Amino acid sequence: MEKQELLNKAKEAIVDADEEKAFSIISEAKKQNVNLLDLLLAGFGAGNQEIGERFDRGSLSLPELIYAAEVMKNVTNTILELLDSDEGSNSPFVTKGTVLLATVAGDVHDIGKGIVASTLRTAGFDVIDLGCEVPVETILEEAKKRNVDIIGTSALLTSTMVEQKKLEKLLAETGEKKNFMTMVGGAPCTPRWAKKIGADGYSEDAVDAVKVAVKLMEEKRMKFDL
Repeated sequence: MEKQELLNKAKEAIVDADEEKAFSIISEAKKQNVNLLDLLLAGFGAGNQEIGERFDRGSLSLPELIYAAEVMKNVTNTILELLDSDEGSNSPFVTKGTVLLATVAGDVHDIGKGIVASTLRTAGFDVIDLGCEVPVETILEEAKKRNVDIIGTSALLTSTMVEQKKLEKLLAETGEKKNFMTMVGGAPCTPRWAKKIGADGYSEDAVDAVKVAVKLMEEKRMKFDL
């Protein structure tokens, strides 16, 4: 089976909430030495994005979304364990920092952020993952408590993007903006959105998130002469 066919079938498995099919694809990918991160991002991740878009359009019910997301979670946990076993190996990134990640309030999508967390850890970052549906007040409280460098938020629905703007406003109003770099991501997010709300960076996917985090750490060190 060609790699692209595997990616297409992985997407279908999530859209159809077919866990048995998804696990068979993982097995096939391992046999063919297909990059598991590619499988997550371009295969299963594409399916996860599709169900999010369908829910956002109103063509998918909440129970259907949760069921599909649960299948995705089980599949992803398996792959992340395999990725984590190779953590830190052959990583071209040497800049380290502490990143706090959270999916914003009102959004149940947790898989894409989980992939980002694993990729950042592999690149040498310390990652604190608060999970999904996290209020901005909790995000700021945990960021201060943990003394993090970067706050990364994910919004997979257009209706929850406002929470990312809400966080930037809270950081500004409390005078904490100067203490943290911020980055945003998620299917409906764009570089224009990041700039509009005052976020320091935007990442399109997990691999890009590492590059952005490295860049933000460099900017923070220059800013504070660390």
